Amino acid sequence: MSAPRLLFSDPEGRLYDHPVLLAAARLGEAVGEPDEKPAPLPAYGRVTSLPGRLPVGIDPDTGEPVVLDQVTVGRRTFVPTAVGAFLQPGWTRTLLPADEPLPDAPVLPQWAYTAAGWGEDGPVVWALHTDRRGHWDPTNFSTPELAGLVQARLLADTDNRILRQLKTCALEYNCFTSQNTFYCRDEAAIPASIMCNARCVGCISDQPEEGPPASHERMDDAPLADEMARVGIHHLKNARGRTMVSFGQGCEGEPLTRWKVIEKAIRQMRAATTRGSININTNASLTEGLDALAAAGLDAVRVSLNSANPSLYAAYYRPIGYDFSDVDRSLAVARKRGLYVALNLLLFPGVNDREGEVEALCELVARHRVDQVQTRSLCIDPQQYLEVARGAATTGDPIGVPQLLSRLRKARPGLVIGNFARGLGER
Repeated sequence: MSAPRLLFSDPEGRLYDHPVLLAAARLGEAVGEPDEKPAPLPAYGRVTSLPGRLPVGIDPDTGEPVVLDQVTVGRRTFVPTAVGAFLQPGWTRTLLPADEPLPDAPVLPQWAYTAAGWGEDGPVVWALHTDRRGHWDPTNFSTPELAGLVQARLLADTDNRILRQLKTCALEYNCFTSQNTFYCRDEAAIPASIMCNARCVGCISDQPEEGPPASHERMDDAPLADEMARVGIHHLKNARGRTMVSFGQGCEGEPLTRWKVIEKAIRQMRAATTRGSININTNASLTEGLDALAAAGLDAVRVSLNSANPSLYAAYYRPIGYDFSDVDRSLAVARKRGLYVALNLLLFPGVNDREGEVEALCELVARHRVDQVQTRSLCIDPQQYLEVARGAATTGDPIGVPQLLSRLRKARPGLVIGNFARGLGER
């Protein structure tokens, strides 16, 4: 099989494959020819141009990277643009696009940019299919009946601010978890907070003026416990499939900042039904709050982190009033309380897989007997995150994402690695 060729675009976004140069990819700071086997572009993936960035290919004779700053196609000569790929849920990227930013390059919108090339049968990407469960198949979402289901649910609970927020998330942001609330199946969303005690560099709902546009808009008014309970009770009683409700969504801040209100909501839910699972997606900063929620009936927690290295964690999360030691204590409490413990690992090739990072993460997973690691390709301009990592105490050379996942499995036998939450029957 021949090596994939370089893909690039013209100023109008049309894609071309280079007749000579081979595809290159980035692993952290290093750019070179990929040593991993690519996969065909998934059915719902797509290739996109990266504005303000020149493509980088590999000279097949020397094996060296080449920055492509001008190209002639037919009678046209133009400055080409680098490209990357977006992948559907269930895939984890292993390499980043190879590009050379121009001096005036804008900060890229918040997507998980993946290395792409042109193979013998079309576009290919450097990624792993890490969760093959079909209930997150994109064909099951954004269906023609969704708008009617949203309208009917809003009419049945007209004053519920959560449902009004989820209408936007479901119909405008195409959030699958929000849509599940209206389809009444699997994992449903219950946004709970407008506040946050972290200032994540890649936050998708709050960005400074100089940053990229936030991809989600937060709620402007925090819901009451009764509003949360009404959404939760309806779903837990009636939903089919992997019945679950989850606090902590992309369109909100940190849910534990409102743990006392969430505690009341959980108690109302569990007074009404014992069916299904109650989960929280959290930065795990407030141990007291997580402990109280477990006592109220919470049975699963998904802790978001980019690193088990306190220096890199702080550089990205920029926490307010807590630090990584609080996250560590919360994981210990979750384990003691018997919660299903998952990590929402914000994965970035060339950083998470550095030897020092791998060792710290494996130690954390083993010590807290973590049940699941969900690999979430970090949605951020790669250059922006590399700058964050340069300012943190990360050590060692990258070993590659596949090797990282292998090391995690060895550190914690039985560890589930995937992309989606597990329902009660899957734990």
